[in-house]
Amino acid sequence: MNLLFAIDDNFVQQLETVLLSIHLNTKSQEFNIYVLQKKRLAKEAELAAFCKQLKMTYHPVMVKQSLFENAPVTDRYPTTIYYRLLAHQMLPQDLHKILYLDADILCINDLSPLYNTALGNNLFASAIHASLTNTTDVINKIRLQNFGADGYYNSGVLLMNLDLMRQEVDANQIFDYIRRHILLLPDQDVLNALYSERIKTIPDQLYNFDTRNGKIYETISLGEWDLDWVIKNTVILHYCGREKPWLPTKNSGRLTALYKQYFHMTAKLQSILQD
Repeated sequence: MNLLFAIDDNFVQQLETVLLSIHLNTKSQEFNIYVLQKKRLAKEAELAAFCKQLKMTYHPVMVKQSLFENAPVTDRYPTTIYYRLLAHQMLPQDLHKILYLDADILCINDLSPLYNTALGNNLFASAIHASLTNTTDVINKIRLQNFGADGYYNSGVLLMNLDLMRQEVDANQIFDYIRRHILLLPDQDVLNALYSERIKTIPDQLYNFDTRNGKIYETISLGEWDLDWVIKNTVILHYCGREKPWLPTKNSGRLTALYKQYFHMTAKLQSILQD
Protein backbone atom coordinates (compact mmCIF):
# COMPACT_ATOMS: atom_id res chain seq x y z
CA MET A 1 0.00 0.00 0.00
CA ASN A 2 1.53 3.29 -1.14
CA LEU A 3 0.51 6.30 0.95
CA LEU A 4 1.35 9.92 0.21
CA PHE A 5 1.55 12.90 2.56
CA ALA A 6 2.84 16.46 2.30
CA ILE A 7 3.94 18.01 5.60
CA ASP A 8 6.52 20.17 7.32
CA ASP A 9 8.01 19.77 10.81
CA ASN A 10 4.91 21.24 12.44
CA PHE A 11 2.87 18.20 11.46
CA VAL A 12 5.16 15.25 12.24
CA GLN A 13 3.20 14.06 15.29
CA GLN A 14 -0.07 14.47 13.37
CA LEU A 15 1.32 12.31 10.56
CA GLU A 16 2.53 9.75 13.09
CA THR A 17 -0.99 9.70 14.56
CA VAL A 18 -2.44 8.97 11.11
CA LEU A 19 0.09 6.17 10.60
CA LEU A 20 -0.60 4.61 14.00
CA SER A 21 -4.32 4.63 13.30
CA ILE A 22 -3.74 2.92 9.94
CA HIS A 23 -1.44 0.35 11.52
CA LEU A 24 -3.98 -0.53 14.20
CA ASN A 25 -6.99 -0.76 11.92
CA THR A 26 -5.81 -1.99 8.52
CA LYS A 27 -4.98 -5.56 7.55
CA SER A 28 -1.27 -6.30 7.80
CA GLN A 29 0.58 -5.64 4.54
CA GLU A 30 3.57 -3.78 3.14
CA PHE A 31 3.22 -0.03 3.68
CA ASN A 32 5.32 2.51 1.78
CA ILE A 33 5.03 6.03 3.21
CA TYR A 34 6.00 8.80 0.80
CA VAL A 35 6.32 12.29 2.28
CA LEU A 36 6.58 15.31 -0.04
CA GLN A 37 8.62 18.05 1.56
CA LYS A 38 10.06 21.34 0.37
CA LYS A 39 12.75 21.30 3.03
CA ARG A 40 14.10 18.11 4.56
CA LEU A 41 12.33 17.44 7.84
CA ALA A 42 14.38 18.20 10.94
CA LYS A 43 12.48 15.34 12.58
CA GLU A 44 13.18 12.92 9.74
CA ALA A 45 15.08 10.42 11.92
CA GLU A 46 12.21 10.43 14.42
CA LEU A 47 9.63 9.83 11.69
CA ALA A 48 11.70 7.10 10.03
CA ALA A 49 12.13 5.30 13.37
CA PHE A 50 8.40 5.58 14.07
CA CYS A 51 7.57 4.10 10.67
CA LYS A 52 10.04 1.26 11.23
CA GLN A 53 8.38 0.45 14.57
CA LEU A 54 5.06 0.14 12.71
CA LYS A 55 6.73 -2.01 10.02
CA MET A 56 6.26 0.75 7.47
CA THR A 57 8.94 2.08 5.12
CA TYR A 58 9.55 5.82 5.06
CA HIS A 59 10.42 7.44 1.71
CA PRO A 60 11.28 11.16 1.78
CA VAL A 61 10.46 12.92 -1.49
CA MET A 62 12.26 16.22 -1.88
CA VAL A 63 10.33 18.61 -4.10
CA LYS A 64 12.30 20.00 -7.03
CA GLN A 65 11.65 23.72 -7.22
CA SER A 66 12.49 23.62 -10.92
CA LEU A 67 9.04 22.08 -11.47
CA PHE A 68 7.51 25.44 -10.62
CA GLU A 69 9.65 27.72 -12.80
CA ASN A 70 6.63 28.56 -14.96
CA ALA A 71 4.08 28.40 -12.15
CA PRO A 72 2.27 31.43 -10.73
CA VAL A 73 3.74 31.53 -7.22
CA THR A 74 2.66 34.19 -4.71
CA ASP A 75 1.87 34.39 -1.01
CA ARG A 76 -1.64 33.24 -1.90
CA TYR A 77 -0.41 30.55 -4.32
CA PRO A 78 2.72 28.99 -2.74
CA THR A 79 4.37 26.02 -4.41
CA THR A 80 2.73 23.70 -1.87
CA ILE A 81 -0.64 24.07 -3.63
CA TYR A 82 0.77 22.13 -6.57
CA TYR A 83 2.09 19.12 -4.66
CA ARG A 84 -1.01 16.93 -4.94
CA LEU A 85 -1.73 17.90 -8.53
CA LEU A 86 1.84 17.22 -9.68
CA ALA A 87 2.67 14.28 -7.44
CA HIS A 88 3.06 12.06 -10.52
CA GLN A 89 6.08 14.12 -11.56
CA MET A 90 7.80 13.77 -8.20
CA LEU A 91 7.17 10.13 -7.29
CA PRO A 92 9.15 7.11 -8.58
CA GLN A 93 8.12 6.03 -12.07
CA ASP A 94 7.52 2.44 -10.96
CA LEU A 95 4.63 3.49 -8.71
CA HIS A 96 1.28 2.96 -10.40
CA LYS A 97 -1.16 3.98 -7.68
CA ILE A 98 -0.96 5.94 -4.44
CA LEU A 99 -3.39 7.20 -1.82
CA TYR A 100 -2.89 10.81 -0.74
CA LEU A 101 -4.11 11.67 2.77
CA ASP A 102 -4.20 14.97 4.65
CA ALA A 103 -2.47 14.90 8.03
CA ASP A 104 -5.68 15.83 9.87
CA ILE A 105 -7.41 12.50 9.32
CA LEU A 106 -7.84 9.40 11.43
CA CYS A 107 -8.27 5.86 10.12
CA ILE A 108 -10.63 3.85 12.33
CA ASN A 109 -11.37 0.84 10.09
CA ASP A 110 -9.60 -1.10 7.35
CA LEU A 111 -8.18 1.13 4.63
CA SER A 112 -7.71 -1.73 2.16
CA PRO A 113 -11.11 -1.53 0.39
CA LEU A 114 -10.50 2.12 -0.47
CA TYR A 115 -6.96 1.49 -1.67
CA ASN A 116 -8.13 -1.45 -3.80
CA THR A 117 -10.87 0.59 -5.48
CA ALA A 118 -10.72 0.05 -9.23
CA LEU A 119 -10.06 3.38 -10.93
CA GLY A 120 -10.60 2.24 -14.51
CA ASN A 121 -10.16 5.24 -16.81
CA ASN A 122 -10.40 7.73 -13.94
CA LEU A 123 -7.49 9.85 -12.82
CA PHE A 124 -8.63 9.99 -9.20
CA ALA A 125 -11.12 8.72 -6.66
CA SER A 126 -12.46 11.27 -4.17
CA ALA A 127 -15.48 12.11 -2.05
CA ILE A 128 -18.04 14.89 -2.16
CA HIS A 129 -18.85 16.11 1.33
CA ALA A 130 -22.46 15.69 2.37
CA SER A 131 -22.40 19.09 4.06
CA LEU A 132 -22.56 20.91 0.75
CA THR A 133 -26.01 22.28 0.10
CA ASN A 134 -27.60 22.32 -3.35
CA THR A 135 -27.10 26.09 -3.46
CA THR A 136 -23.39 25.80 -2.69
CA ASP A 137 -23.08 23.04 -5.27
CA VAL A 138 -24.62 25.24 -7.98
CA ILE A 139 -22.40 28.18 -7.04
CA ASN A 140 -19.29 26.02 -7.31
CA LYS A 141 -20.34 24.73 -10.73
CA ILE A 142 -20.89 28.28 -11.98
CA ARG A 143 -17.66 29.49 -10.40
CA LEU A 144 -15.57 26.64 -11.85
CA GLN A 145 -17.61 26.11 -15.04
CA ASN A 146 -17.72 22.32 -14.51
CA PHE A 147 -21.43 21.73 -14.99
CA GLY A 148 -21.00 18.02 -15.67
CA ALA A 149 -19.49 17.36 -12.23
CA ASP A 150 -21.37 15.32 -9.65
CA GLY A 151 -20.42 17.85 -6.98
CA TYR A 152 -17.44 19.55 -5.35
CA TYR A 153 -14.75 17.00 -4.50
CA ASN A 154 -12.65 17.25 -1.35
CA SER A 155 -8.94 16.69 -2.04
CA GLY A 156 -7.98 15.61 1.48
CA VAL A 157 -8.39 11.94 0.55
CA LEU A 158 -7.35 11.31 -3.03
CA LEU A 159 -6.64 7.95 -4.66
CA MET A 160 -4.36 8.63 -7.62
CA ASN A 161 -3.98 6.72 -10.88
CA LEU A 162 -0.34 7.67 -11.42
CA ASP A 163 0.01 6.00 -14.83
CA LEU A 164 -2.87 8.02 -16.30
CA MET A 165 -1.80 11.20 -14.50
CA ARG A 166 1.61 10.97 -16.18
CA GLN A 167 -0.16 10.82 -19.52
CA GLU A 168 -2.89 13.40 -19.01
CA VAL A 169 -2.21 15.85 -16.16
CA ASP A 170 -0.35 18.77 -17.72
CA ALA A 171 1.46 21.17 -15.40
CA ASN A 172 1.22 24.05 -17.87
CA GLN A 173 -2.55 23.61 -18.14
CA ILE A 174 -2.76 23.87 -14.34
CA PHE A 175 -0.52 26.95 -14.27
CA ASP A 176 -2.55 28.63 -17.02
CA TYR A 177 -5.83 27.94 -15.24
CA ILE A 178 -4.54 29.48 -12.01
CA ARG A 179 -3.32 32.58 -13.87
CA ARG A 180 -6.74 33.12 -15.46
CA HIS A 181 -8.95 32.57 -12.40
CA ILE A 182 -9.44 33.80 -8.85
CA LEU A 183 -9.63 30.69 -6.69
CA LEU A 184 -10.90 30.17 -3.15
CA LEU A 185 -9.15 26.86 -2.41
CA PRO A 186 -6.51 26.79 -5.14
CA ASP A 187 -5.50 23.14 -5.52
CA GLN A 188 -8.98 21.84 -4.70
CA ASP A 189 -10.59 24.30 -7.11
CA VAL A 190 -8.20 23.22 -9.89
CA LEU A 191 -8.90 19.56 -9.18
CA ASN A 192 -12.63 20.20 -9.57
CA ALA A 193 -12.40 22.59 -12.51
CA LEU A 194 -10.08 20.54 -14.70
CA TYR A 195 -10.60 16.94 -13.66
CA SER A 196 -14.01 16.52 -12.01
CA GLU A 197 -15.32 14.37 -14.88
CA ARG A 198 -12.36 12.01 -14.44
CA ILE A 199 -12.91 11.44 -10.72
CA LYS A 200 -14.57 8.32 -9.36
CA THR A 201 -16.93 9.26 -6.55
CA ILE A 202 -16.45 7.40 -3.27
CA PRO A 203 -18.87 7.68 -0.33
CA ASP A 204 -17.78 10.36 2.10
CA GLN A 205 -19.62 8.72 5.01
CA LEU A 206 -17.08 5.90 4.64
CA TYR A 207 -13.92 7.49 3.31
CA ASN A 208 -13.96 11.22 4.11
CA PHE A 209 -16.33 11.79 7.01
CA ASP A 210 -16.34 15.50 7.89
CA THR A 211 -16.32 15.40 11.69
CA ARG A 212 -17.91 18.86 11.92
CA ASN A 213 -21.11 17.59 10.36
CA GLY A 214 -22.17 14.48 12.23
CA LYS A 215 -25.75 15.74 12.59
CA ILE A 216 -25.96 16.40 8.85
CA TYR A 217 -24.91 12.82 8.11
CA GLU A 218 -27.53 11.51 10.53
CA THR A 219 -30.21 13.69 8.93
CA ILE A 220 -29.29 12.63 5.40
CA SER A 221 -29.41 8.96 6.38
CA LEU A 222 -32.61 9.31 8.46
CA GLY A 223 -30.66 8.46 11.59
CA GLU A 224 -28.79 5.44 10.25
CA TRP A 225 -25.31 6.99 10.26
CA ASP A 226 -25.21 7.65 13.99
CA LEU A 227 -22.12 7.42 16.18
CA ASP A 228 -22.32 3.63 16.56
CA TRP A 229 -22.58 3.24 12.77
CA VAL A 230 -19.61 5.54 12.24
CA ILE A 231 -17.37 3.66 14.67
CA LYS A 232 -18.28 0.36 13.04
CA ASN A 233 -18.25 1.38 9.36
CA THR A 234 -16.46 4.66 8.65
CA VAL A 235 -12.85 4.25 7.56
CA ILE A 236 -11.57 7.83 7.47
CA LEU A 237 -12.55 10.64 9.80
CA HIS A 238 -11.50 14.04 8.45
CA TYR A 239 -11.06 16.77 11.05
CA CYS A 240 -11.75 19.67 8.67
CA GLY A 241 -11.87 23.29 9.70
CA ARG A 242 -9.79 25.45 12.00
CA GLU A 243 -10.55 23.77 15.33
CA LYS A 244 -8.11 20.91 15.07
CA PRO A 245 -8.48 18.20 17.73
CA TRP A 246 -4.81 18.29 18.77
CA LEU A 247 -5.08 21.96 19.76
CA PRO A 248 -6.27 23.24 23.15
CA THR A 249 -9.86 24.04 22.33
CA LYS A 250 -13.37 24.12 23.67
CA ASN A 251 -14.35 21.84 20.79
CA SER A 252 -16.22 18.99 22.47
CA GLY A 253 -17.32 17.21 19.29
CA ARG A 254 -18.12 13.56 19.80
CA LEU A 255 -15.19 12.46 17.67
CA THR A 256 -12.63 14.88 19.14
CA ALA A 257 -11.98 12.62 22.14
CA LEU A 258 -11.29 9.70 19.82
CA TYR A 259 -8.60 11.68 18.01
CA LYS A 260 -7.06 12.84 21.28
CA GLN A 261 -6.74 9.23 22.41
CA TYR A 262 -4.80 8.27 19.26
CA PHE A 263 -2.70 11.43 19.55
CA HIS A 264 -1.87 10.49 23.15
CA MET A 265 -0.96 6.91 22.16
CA THR A 266 1.32 8.29 19.46
CA ALA A 267 3.14 10.52 21.95
CA LYS A 268 3.59 7.57 24.33
CA LEU A 269 5.01 5.35 21.58
CA GLN A 270 7.35 8.10 20.43
CA SER A 271 8.52 8.60 24.01
CA ILE A 272 9.29 4.88 24.32
CA LEU A 273 11.29 4.94 21.06
CA GLN A 274 13.35 7.89 22.30
CA ASP A 275 14.25 6.29 25.65
